[in-house]
Amino acid sequence: MDDVASRIGISKKTLYGHFKDKEDLVRQVLLLEENSRCSFLASIEQRNLNAVEELFEVYKMLQTTFREYNPSMDYDVRKYYPDLFTKLREMNRKRMFESMHRNLLKGKKEGLFRKDLNAKTIARLHVFRTESLLSNNMFTLKELTSFKMFHEVFIYHLHGILSEKGRIFFEQNFRKFKSTLP
Repeated sequence: MDDVASRIGISKKTLYGHFKDKEDLVRQVLLLEENSRCSFLASIEQRNLNAVEELFEVYKMLQTTFREYNPSMDYDVRKYYPDLFTKLREMNRKRMFESMHRNLLKGKKEGLFRKDLNAKTIARLHVFRTESLLSNNMFTLKELTSFKMFHEVFIYHLHGILSEKGRIFFEQNFRKFKSTLP
């Protein structure tokens, strides 16, 4: 807490006026990040995009998130605040699942995704795949956060869910989408 107070130029007493303890500070910062992601996802869903366009927008957000990802933060939170880590992981899983599930149902309804796909299973696989990529040492951090890797994972996912109509839309719009990447 001394370091935080010093770094932001306030007294430790002032800092404790806003946070009960270090765990409360960590919890509020991490919840703020999670709420920011939820707000961003909600804003995408409100933009009247089709399901593939929504995935493009989420893809852009996740690419930035992965580039800024620091595995030591996960390690520290898991080690020093295991209950908080578990709670946040469950919140994140639920949000990812619900968002992907809504998108898959929307894409099926629009005819852009395969009619025969099981939305709950694919949404669960998406959550599992995302967590697995981050929690093993199969890839280096540099590989995980590279555009090439992220692109391959995205294309892999799309090719598994797109209908013929969706493939045509994707092929016609991918170049335009790619030009909007940061």
